[in-house]
Amino acid sequence: MIFFYNFFIRLLVASMKIGAVFNYKLKKGLAGRRQSCNRVKENFSSEDRVIWMHAASLGEYEQGLPVLEKLKKKFPTHKVLITFFSPSGYDQVIKKKSPADVVCYLPFDTEEWVQEFTSNFKTEIFFTVKYDYWYHLLQNLRDQGAQIYVVSALFYETQIFFKAYGKWFVKQLQKNTDWIFHQTAHSTALAKGIGLKKSSTSGDTRFDRVKQLRERDLSVEFIDEFTQNEKTIVFGSSWESEERLAEIIAVKNKEVKIIIAPHDLKRVAHLKTIFPTAILYSNLEVGKPQTFFNSRILIIDCIGLLSKLYSYADLAVVGGGFHAKGLHNILEAATFGVPVFFGNQYTKNPEADALIAYNGGKSFEDEFFAAPYLQGILHDEPTLIKMGQNAKKFIDEQPQAAELIAERIFLSAQVST
Repeated sequence: MIFFYNFFIRLLVASMKIGAVFNYKLKKGLAGRRQSCNRVKENFSSEDRVIWMHAASLGEYEQGLPVLEKLKKKFPTHKVLITFFSPSGYDQVIKKKSPADVVCYLPFDTEEWVQEFTSNFKTEIFFTVKYDYWYHLLQNLRDQGAQIYVVSALFYETQIFFKAYGKWFVKQLQKNTDWIFHQTAHSTALAKGIGLKKSSTSGDTRFDRVKQLRERDLSVEFIDEFTQNEKTIVFGSSWESEERLAEIIAVKNKEVKIIIAPHDLKRVAHLKTIFPTAILYSNLEVGKPQTFFNSRILIIDCIGLLSKLYSYADLAVVGGGFHAKGLHNILEAATFGVPVFFGNQYTKNPEADALIAYNGGKSFEDEFFAAPYLQGILHDEPTLIKMGQNAKKFIDEQPQAAELIAERIFLSAQVST
């Protein structure tokens, strides 16, 4: 199996090099990986004790960050490394303030490249978020004596671990992980069923993250002037289906304000063709009279505002669930006591079923099923308020997963020293 694994990694590298000729994202990822070893050499020494978090992309980073922040408080003298596999995660985090001393790409999982990278510092605690298990990396860290964890793991029946040829991967996790913290009891049961006994249910760390959102300054310039205390729907991370739903709502509800934050800013031009009278957020200027606030539709053509915008909503429609691309974050809206609506293709999002069970959200087969329901609830104030209360209760009642995880890791570290 190790032969086939190494063959796969080299095939992956070759494929990315070929793809980089045509794809700018792949090109950036390859260029970034070439710089990773130099980044750690410049910022770490072989004497540095390091807490290392790996995240495949931005979503996993958001899940792991609450744990990392708590570990940094418990180990204030340790340095912090954050690595990414995807450029979409790296590009976002490198621009933000983070607890990391170094943020870089994870090297490809060849024995030579991993050894060169990890030899520049001493990893005491390593955790990967949700998935992204790399054989040579975990083996190398185990050989160095690092503690190795998986945070917010989510196992499901179609994963490689549950295939006949997946037993080799299971053995590697048995050998090279100290503990696996699962999001759900079902995930824990699946793991233990294949021999991953060092598993427990800690909950989803994203709940810790969205609870923290309430404590921040949530004001967004111009939004109060735009909404004017009228009912407001925020369409967050929208795709085509959510935008068609917004169009239906806009036609049938003249008094409702609509804020659309597309999942990709390349969609802004298309949105302007659908809503020619809509305001672009980037056109609003401080100190300039905003006489065009009579418009009912605001298009957010910049990034970084969505989690705050949900605090202005009376209800939220979150994108990605009407097709196989995957449902975006529904918790950022629910934490503000906002009812959340979305498509029903979310097999890897157990929080969606849980929110529906609390009656704080609802899913639909397509936008045409969703439209009449939303039109009705916009005029049913008691139901709208009750669903919002249920959504907030759903968030409030979730365990403090990050604290549970960090405390267990801290105690394990104390025992090992």
